[in-house]
Amino acid sequence: MKLTELRYIVALAQEGSFSQAARACQVSQPSLSVAIANLEQEFGVPLFERTKNRVTPTPVGEQVVAQARKALAEVEQVKTIARRGTDQLEGEFRLGVIHTVGPYLLPQLVPELTRLAPAMPLFIEENTTANLTVLLGDGQVDAAIIALPFDMPGIVCRPLYEEKFQVVVPNGHPWTGREAVTPEELAGDKVLLLKAGNCFRDQVLGACPQISVPDSELRMGFSIGTIRCMVASGLGVSVLPEGALGKPYSNEPIHTIPFAEPAPSRRVALVWRATFARPKAIGALVSAVRALKIDAYRLLV
Repeated sequence: MKLTELRYIVALAQEGSFSQAARACQVSQPSLSVAIANLEQEFGVPLFERTKNRVTPTPVGEQVVAQARKALAEVEQVKTIARRGTDQLEGEFRLGVIHTVGPYLLPQLVPELTRLAPAMPLFIEENTTANLTVLLGDGQVDAAIIALPFDMPGIVCRPLYEEKFQVVVPNGHPWTGREAVTPEELAGDKVLLLKAGNCFRDQVLGACPQISVPDSELRMGFSIGTIRCMVASGLGVSVLPEGALGKPYSNEPIHTIPFAEPAPSRRVALVWRATFARPKAIGALVSAVRALKIDAYRLLV
């Protein structure tokens, strides 16, 4: 059974005449008649009742014709999907992003990407670096925005921007009037950190190892937003990425203080599978980042 034969029986059922069906399929009448006879022989059952004035499907033929119509419609859908593949900026794009980046980058990134690629709807998966690594490897996300370092075989990594860390204290804290703070000064204070398993927590501890000593008092939060609220409530001080401290979050009763140079910072990167078949979609995402106007981010693209 071939697709052309399915087209022939659908045309014959619709036209009710071998000659008209052959004309509709742009083949000779003998060719169409032989193809349908061969199909009936293959199935072992007549599909059409032939009279002098009209050709009509048999009861079995009606069911076969109905199913043939569905099959031909599915084939057209396959062709449509394949045609879409020629435009790499058409079709959904599944983007993973870590928790400490998503809420602060996406509000500006998504509208810019929509402007550059309006036929490419964005689906967001916000998760930890560890989970995004699995999703990326399994093909459940097309790309991910993570914080460096990141090393995974078969994955391309492109740095997007760098942002500094800043010390966050409640209003009225003794450091409020300071122009800068050193990492060493955080030792022994009530330092608020994200829960274990978050890569930003590890980066803070790496930049300020003094706060991880046993006599330091550490308190944990589940998100940067929670940490900001805890600081505003006077529960301690913290270290947060600069991108999470601008508007609209700057209205909270907290005070930010830069680190003395060289200030600790992090690099945020876009990662994707080397085999990903839509490089233009990656390019559009990079272009959207390049167009951002966020003072806290020193663009690297």
